[in-house]
Amino acid sequence: MLKKKYDFKETEARLQKFWADNQVYKFNPEASGQVYSIDTPPPTVSGKIHIGHIFSYTQAEMIARYKRMNGYNVFYPFGFDDNGLPTERLVERELNIIAKDLPRETFIEHCINSTKIYEDDFKSLWQQMGFSCDWGLEYRTIDETSQRISQRSFLELAKKGKAYIDESPVLWCTHCQTSIAQAELDSVEKKTLFSTIKFHTNTQELLIATTRPELLYGCVAIFIHPDDVRYNSLIGSKCMVPLYDFEVPVLADEHVQMDKGTGIVMCCTFGDTTDLEWYKTYAFDYKKIIDKDGHINREVPIIGGMYVTKARKEILSRLKEAELLLEEQSINHTVSVHERCGTAVEIIPSKQWYIDILTRKEDYLKAAEEINWYPKHMKKRYVTWVENLKWNWCVSRQRYYGVPIPVWYCSSCQETYFPDDSELPINPMTDKPKRACSCGSEEFIPETAVLDTWATSSITPEINRRWGELDERNIGPMTLRTQAHEIIRTWAFYTIVKSLEHHERLPWKDIMICGFVLAKKGEKISKSKNNATLSPIQLIETYSSDAIRYWTANSKLGTDMMFDEKELKLSKRFLTKLWNASKFAIMQLEHFESLDLTKIMATDQWIITKYHQTLKKAKHYLDQYEVGLARNIIDEFFWKDFCDNYLEFVKDRLYKTELYDASHVESGRQAMYYTMLGILKLYSIYVPHMTEEIYKSFFESFEGIHSIHMHQWHGDIIDEESLAIGGVIKQILSEVRKYKADKGWSIKEPLESLVIHTKHSESLKLCIADLRGCTHAKIIEVNNSDAFDISINS
Repeated sequence: MLKKKYDFKETEARLQKFWADNQVYKFNPEASGQVYSIDTPPPTVSGKIHIGHIFSYTQAEMIARYKRMNGYNVFYPFGFDDNGLPTERLVERELNIIAKDLPRETFIEHCINSTKIYEDDFKSLWQQMGFSCDWGLEYRTIDETSQRISQRSFLELAKKGKAYIDESPVLWCTHCQTSIAQAELDSVEKKTLFSTIKFHTNTQELLIATTRPELLYGCVAIFIHPDDVRYNSLIGSKCMVPLYDFEVPVLADEHVQMDKGTGIVMCCTFGDTTDLEWYKTYAFDYKKIIDKDGHINREVPIIGGMYVTKARKEILSRLKEAELLLEEQSINHTVSVHERCGTAVEIIPSKQWYIDILTRKEDYLKAAEEINWYPKHMKKRYVTWVENLKWNWCVSRQRYYGVPIPVWYCSSCQETYFPDDSELPINPMTDKPKRACSCGSEEFIPETAVLDTWATSSITPEINRRWGELDERNIGPMTLRTQAHEIIRTWAFYTIVKSLEHHERLPWKDIMICGFVLAKKGEKISKSKNNATLSPIQLIETYSSDAIRYWTANSKLGTDMMFDEKELKLSKRFLTKLWNASKFAIMQLEHFESLDLTKIMATDQWIITKYHQTLKKAKHYLDQYEVGLARNIIDEFFWKDFCDNYLEFVKDRLYKTELYDASHVESGRQAMYYTMLGILKLYSIYVPHMTEEIYKSFFESFEGIHSIHMHQWHGDIIDEESLAIGGVIKQILSEVRKYKADKGWSIKEPLESLVIHTKHSESLKLCIADLRGCTHAKIIEVNNSDAFDISINS
């Protein structure tokens, strides 16, 4: 029997140990059932986990439980994304060190030690949340196997010509001092000065407004729109650059916005992507202005050696002194920044490794049509991203803690040297090539850059499958990718790219896109904002894991929601209700012997049918990954049909067995057992601890299965007549409750009589004893009529 009160602190820890000890969730490739594999996002090791992580990861975990209880052989791994810039930043912050000031190997050792601590904490939290993953499938994106598979991916693409090295302008973060990819950009509004500067041609003065006056020395041309009648007579002339007194050509181009500023634009190397496009189109010479550390190159007159912001102020001051600055206007300006640190991104020539993604944009768009998107509208975000791609994927990073790019360069002929697959993983800075270069030289220069962390995260399906390894798993393309919507342009897109390039197939069948948790309207809870009120551990200790899990299934898939701790009190209320309803049901089952549904009364068949209906509707939503909508259906059945109506209707029959026919009492017991067990199964994906505890306290001895989570969801028999009878009884109870409430009476107040008219009179007459027990009416008369009606006499 159940205790009076549920002790979640003792129970949750005990059951988590039970699941682990008995390998309840271990994946068995030889087991029956179709494999259902889940590509779970490896959390980035960059700080503490907050309630936002719990929200999305738990929704996906519920799907794993649902599929397992519907006959699938669930492959549910977990990993950690523990390399790359976010991890480096964490270690620098935690240890108060700067990577570039330490020997490379020393800093990497610090990263390894720090990530191990965080990963242990992360894993402990997921286990406390009752996650049903197989920890035997655990991986880390920096472990030896992941490094080998990541380097294998890179080498295969390089040998196919899809990965290539090129010295060209690249997106560059001067704070992190590394190249970045287009997908790592954010657009933010920043206040800046829009300064109007005087330029001169041989015949007239030109006014040009700019937000980047520090780039004047890098000006290579002046552009106007060919249809701009104000200036088109100047096309082909020369213009003098102020302060620096050198001439640049005046050219026409349709990309100039005539209504922006003065309608005249200077092209510098490089202020933005338009400058870069013109640089390529018109084959301008490159003039180096900004160095990789964010300072102006020392060769630049006036401002050489200054940081960009200081240089900007100095140039404006010089222009003002020379009476060349006409106007300064404060504006809100959209700036591209590095998503990791918020620093405005520069465009700087650099030698980098790229993966060609621009030539297969149509294939990536076609892939979007073949994948099942849940919710469907998230596909549009992917499509928009692919359609607006402008850069190939830069995968090299000038950082330290990452998967090394596995190449050397011949000192004699500069050819790139690729190792054999059997040599992987390698670190070219410590390992040596196994053979001489084709030119005969045995002297090599190692590549010092590491791979972008997305270059490894994008092959999580291959890591899960152990692609190319001796123990490669035969799980084929994965079934489900689950992730949040902000990484559609990175994780989803890059994984599709890699899968098409390596296998010419989709990486998974379905993609489940979860929403964010907001601290307040429009503000995502995040580590960087430090706006999470309580840590998940504190919330678990206060409310229980099940309470938090129940809360996470509280919205439509893909919808952002605000977190209010008060909502966890509603979860606690539900858990109390489930515990008490189960305790009541089990008390009525003292004489239950075995399940036999062959002789069930219509009223008992009604609750069984309602359960089957609920199960069917819940399956419909869960097959679309709508854990919240499914929970709402289950809640409605549990609270209204089972607790408010059925328990009230049947309890007198089960309490006072001597007043009822023995077969009717047994019918109630059978329905109570079957339905209560069914409710526990339905809720087990949401609140696994409490449902397991209730199950093991009573139902296990009858079922012979040692965990409710090893059960199957089943039941699809719909009895229309019983549904009708149940509907009539619900109407009767509703009318009686309203009648007594209007009079201020207790629900147990006796009534003189009930007169009921219904077309289901014959079936209802079999339920008169139950009706008398729950309405406390002395006389109940049932008459046949096409129209329902009830008369209450007190």
